[in-house]
Amino acid sequence: MGLTIKFKLVAGISVLASALSAPLSAHQTDISESLKSQDWVAAGTFTQGVEGPAVDKQGNLYAVNFGKEGTIGRVDSNGHASLYLSLPEGSIGNGIRFDAKQNMYIADYMGHNILKVAANSTEVSVYAHNADMNQPNDIAIMDNGILFASDPNWAESSGQLWRIDTQGQTQLLEQAMGTTNGIEVSPDNRTLYVNESVQRKVWQYDLSAEGEVSNKRLLIAFDDHGLDGMRTDNQGNLYIARYGAGVVAVVSPAGKLMYTIELTGQHPTNVAFGGEDGRDLYITMQKRGAIEKVRVANAGRNFN
Repeated sequence: MGLTIKFKLVAGISVLASALSAPLSAHQTDISESLKSQDWVAAGTFTQGVEGPAVDKQGNLYAVNFGKEGTIGRVDSNGHASLYLSLPEGSIGNGIRFDAKQNMYIADYMGHNILKVAANSTEVSVYAHNADMNQPNDIAIMDNGILFASDPNWAESSGQLWRIDTQGQTQLLEQAMGTTNGIEVSPDNRTLYVNESVQRKVWQYDLSAEGEVSNKRLLIAFDDHGLDGMRTDNQGNLYIARYGAGVVAVVSPAGKLMYTIELTGQHPTNVAFGGEDGRDLYITMQKRGAIEKVRVANAGRNFN
């Protein structure tokens, strides 16, 4: 059953004064009146741990925990879901990303690993392992293949940030953060975004071509509900799954809340772009074990 996407100001958000005072543009208002959301994959197809949406170059959507924990499901362009692979015993995936060669990387929070599935294969290998990782949660990737992983410690409401180079070597970039979760790279590969779920903050760093981070600063902070996975579109806008709020918040590179997209479920865990033109936004929904889909104005960062 479809649901009209409504663009609205969100109560209880801390941003620069100009971010809340600016009205929606006529273009944004037109979008809010025309787009619809719907279940792309029915409730119960995935477990309540559904997460990690990512789309390959053929338009297939992947997410973790298809039917049971420790699996990855694939959803074709017609919305048909099936088992793609099972992870090694004891591993449970979270975030998924593809590189330019279509190798798949999976954050394995149980094994303190980043797993790899080579292109045109279903064989799983350990790409990176570090016992000092808490629970690698979500991953982001630069165009050159350098990975970043958020690494929360939920029990202590803290987290870490890791870089994984193209040889699978790990480097701790920052510790003693808040509960790190969603993570993403800007379209020009010059900014890294990391959010903290419990603290409800989104940070941005300057990013070098070698994956070095510097000049950390606050992009935006919210006063209620949690933050989960994030993706950027080709204009650099950040789409943030707001766990418990039942919305995806769309934030400009300047830290302005542009609008929110209302969803059927209340617990979105992550988002990914796909479809023929890159403008389909897929949202994994915890509790429901479903994946929702909405049409948005811009294509995703990686759509060619």
